[in-house]
Amino acid sequence: MDIPRPQDPRRKRRKQILYGGLALLALLGGTLGLSRLKPAAPSVERSAVWVDTVKRGPMLRQVRGLGTLVPQEIRWIPALSEGRVERILVRPGTSVKADTVLVELSNPQLEQATLYAEFQVKAAEADYNSLRVQMQSQVLNQKAVWVRADTEASQAQMKAETDAELAKIGIISQQSLRVSQGNAHQMGVQSEVEQQRLDNSGHELEARMAAQAAKVDQLKALYHLQMTQLSALKIRAGSDGVLQELNLNGQPLQVGQQ
Repeated sequence: MDIPRPQDPRRKRRKQILYGGLALLALLGGTLGLSRLKPAAPSVERSAVWVDTVKRGPMLRQVRGLGTLVPQEIRWIPALSEGRVERILVRPGTSVKADTVLVELSNPQLEQATLYAEFQVKAAEADYNSLRVQMQSQVLNQKAVWVRADTEASQAQMKAETDAELAKIGIISQQSLRVSQGNAHQMGVQSEVEQQRLDNSGHELEARMAAQAAKVDQLKALYHLQMTQLSALKIRAGSDGVLQELNLNGQPLQVGQQ
């Protein structure tokens, strides 16, 4: 006769856990495999595509849309000198280069001031040259005076030495010797004085020439400033680009405006 075997609950529980784990592993493996598959190419109709051989080269792409073109960089060009508008050479919308003259101005007062500054520079340069000749002449005259005084001092010294020898042998008196020696001393002092005057005249020449040269440089700087302002009457673009507008206090620029 059949005898039923007793059931072990713990053994049955282990089997259920084992089967459940195997099923979970199978599910995870299938999910991982599906995630690594490449997506299928989308399907399109044959009439909606162009079939051709792929080639390397530029690809033209045209885009249409509504909008307003604006410049990447806006540069304002101010007038550095005041003046009256004489000519407008370029109109808005024109392509320009950096040295393109846009507007020409006129300023009679500035032109007169520039001309006067030029005359002042020329006059100062003439004074500089005249002063140089005059001072060099004075230095040469003083040098001639010193040479003459030095020569006379040398002659007086030689005479005093000769008289000293003659006085030793009694040919001339001691009084004549003292007169000769005094004259030699006086001539020597006079030579030193004239030499000092010569040195001072050289220093005076350098100082006066430096002062006049500084005056010339100052007038030249003023003249160059006037020339820069006069050149600024021709308003240039300053950089390559397209002229957007010509305005004066918010109004379009016109010939004859100040």
